[in-house]
Amino acid sequence: MEAPLFTSVDDVTARLAETGYLASPAVATTVFLAARLGKPLLVEGPAGVGKTELAKAVAAISDARLIRLQCYEGVDESRALYEWNHAKQLLRITAGRDESWDRTRTDIFSEEFLLARPLLSAIRGDDAKVLLIDEIDKADVEVEGLLLEVLSDFQVTVPELGTISATRRPFTVLTSNASRELSEALRRRCLFLHIGFPEEDLERRIVALKVPELDTVLAESLVRVVGALRAMDLRKAPSVAETVDWARTLLALGADRLDEEVVRQSLGVVLKHQEDVTTATAKLDLDTV
Repeated sequence: MEAPLFTSVDDVTARLAETGYLASPAVATTVFLAARLGKPLLVEGPAGVGKTELAKAVAAISDARLIRLQCYEGVDESRALYEWNHAKQLLRITAGRDESWDRTRTDIFSEEFLLARPLLSAIRGDDAKVLLIDEIDKADVEVEGLLLEVLSDFQVTVPELGTISATRRPFTVLTSNASRELSEALRRRCLFLHIGFPEEDLERRIVALKVPELDTVLAESLVRVVGALRAMDLRKAPSVAETVDWARTLLALGADRLDEEVVRQSLGVVLKHQEDVTTATAKLDLDTV
C-alpha cells in the first residue's frame, strides 16, 4: 500500500505554504480529498488566481514529476495521448524486407515504436507524478472524449497493443477559466474546486510572502485598491499574480504611499485594456478606499 500523500487538511495547508502557496480552507480540503480518494481535481476560476500554481505546488511537496498537457484549439490524440514513430517504423520495414509481414507488423507496433504524449506518460511507470491538464476549456469539445478513459480508470487503450493501466495513479489536476461549458461526463469524473479572488486578509498574506520587502501599510493599501478595482465593471479584473506584480512595481519605484500619481504611473501593471484604465482612472477614489 502506498503511504497517503497527505495525513490531514492541516497537513495540506502547512506543506503547500512551505512552497509559497497559501491555500484557503476550501482549497486545502479539496486537495486532501482528491489525494485520499484518488480522484482527478477540476479547478475553475478566473485567470491568475493560482490554479496552475496549485498543481506545481503539489508536485513540489510530493517530490513528484510534473507532466503538463497545455490545451489549445486543435490539440488532438497525437499531441495528448500517443502517436507512432512513423520514421522509425519505416526504417524497420526497410531493414526487414526479407521477413514476413506478420513478423514485421508485430515489431513495428510494439512499445519501442510508441511515442508517449502527456496522458500516456502520466500513467506509465511507478514514479510519483502530477498530471496537469491546463486550460481544458481552450481545447475542442472532442478532446474531452480522449480524457474520459484516463480520468475514470487511469488507463489508455492502444488498439495495436491493448490497454495500458496505471500501476501508480498520478495526482491529476484539470484547470479551466470557464471560457466554455465542460461536459457533464468530464465533470462527473472529477472533484470540483472553484478558486476565486482571495479574501482581503489572505491576499495581504500572499503579498507579504511574495514581496516581504514592501512596507506593511503600503501592502494593505495596495490590496484595498485592487479590491476596489475588482468591484468595477472591467473587461478583466486584476488577478492575484497582478497584485503581486504591482507590489513589486511599487517597490521598484521606491513608493512609500499609494497616491494618485503613483497609481496613474503604474496602473498598466494590473489593468491590461485601455478601456479598463479609463474606467479606473475616472471611478477610483483613493480617499474612500
